Amino acid sequence: MTTATVIGVVGAGSMGAGIAQLAALRGHHVVLADAFAAPLARARTAHEKGMQREVDKGRLDQDAADEALRRISYVEGAASGALGALAGCGVVVEAVIEDLAAKREIFGSLEGVVDAGAILATNTSSLSVAALASACKRPERVVGVHFFNPAPVMPLVEIVPAIGTDPAVTEAARALVTRWGKTAVTATDTPGFIVNRVARPFYGESLRMLEEGVADCATIDRALRDLGGFRMGPFELMDLIGNDVNFAVTVSVFESMFHDPRYRPSITQQRMVEAGLFGRKSGRGYYSYTADGRQIGPDGRPSGASPSASMLAVGRPSGGVQMPEDPAALARDHAIVNRVVAMLVNEAVDAVRLRIASPIDIELAMTRGVNYPKGLLAWGDEIGPAKVLGTLEALQTEYGEDRYRPSPLLRRVARTGKRLLE
Repeated sequence: MTTATVIGVVGAGSMGAGIAQLAALRGHHVVLADAFAAPLARARTAHEKGMQREVDKGRLDQDAADEALRRISYVEGAASGALGALAGCGVVVEAVIEDLAAKREIFGSLEGVVDAGAILATNTSSLSVAALASACKRPERVVGVHFFNPAPVMPLVEIVPAIGTDPAVTEAARALVTRWGKTAVTATDTPGFIVNRVARPFYGESLRMLEEGVADCATIDRALRDLGGFRMGPFELMDLIGNDVNFAVTVSVFESMFHDPRYRPSITQQRMVEAGLFGRKSGRGYYSYTADGRQIGPDGRPSGASPSASMLAVGRPSGGVQMPEDPAALARDHAIVNRVVAMLVNEAVDAVRLRIASPIDIELAMTRGVNYPKGLLAWGDEIGPAKVLGTLEALQTEYGEDRYRPSPLLRRVARTGKRLLE
């Protein structure tokens, strides 16, 4: 696929609009289609502001920005079946709501519009690519191409071939996003792929500790930021993502994994969603926010800058580690970090065992996709596999839950004294 390839994007929400902007900046003509006029209007405005921001920051000259904008066409009515405008596209990326029936309908319709050699890609974050591909008479040309939001900024893309995807299609998709400047990793078509599977304990175990009264949201966030080195704490990150979105992904992974207790959703988060406390976008989640998205502190005053998803890619300004002076509080904070990191390392190790992805792609996914301070396998080696195993076994003994079962691969490595990245 060259820059001459016309890229189609179905769905003009924030993700679809971001993918369209990225493709246009990389020299492609882009057809952005949506069933409704309002998302297209918002996408056009976002593109204009995004391009101007790049110009203002000196990363793009005005002529290049104007040319990129001219390369994007906006087409209303596509999701309802009027997909004719996508006929000349060599690649079409579906980026609509995470609804299996809606996506299958789009893929079934697309196949009758585009050329036989066109690649049909889905940006799904949690649904089965095989289930989407089965809506087509030629499922071999369907592949998962999962961007992270905001697509122009976040460096990672997960390439997810279904069981029947042609290897040439997988390689073409990977090569395309690599030319767009992205880090591409290949994942098997399993629930959550790499990032949304491996990262579940970051949220789930933090919610469990909140429910148990181990610490409040702010304390858990601070411990994982200041001691753990994560860019954002789990509760401020869930508020940024949207508690409704994060909960929906958790439920999808849990149900798709046949109710494995390791991925069980939290009642607390369910109640937050039911109460409409979605986070920054609703003005209140685990924290309260001003209209421009700044977090309101305990003193009732807003923080400085409004947080954004791009913080996961570029990080936040370093203010130094603020460890509590009280020895008991410090021990609690270390226990919080150890518990979450042990669960994350175990999940990454099990992903290797089950061949979800290669060890190097798992490390890349977690450092480039959600900007973890270290690759989880390397982190496990640094802590020591036997120590990680001991933490999990202690939790499993205390709670009697399969949620804390250590990966057989972790047991094997700890027993033999080898390293997780060998």
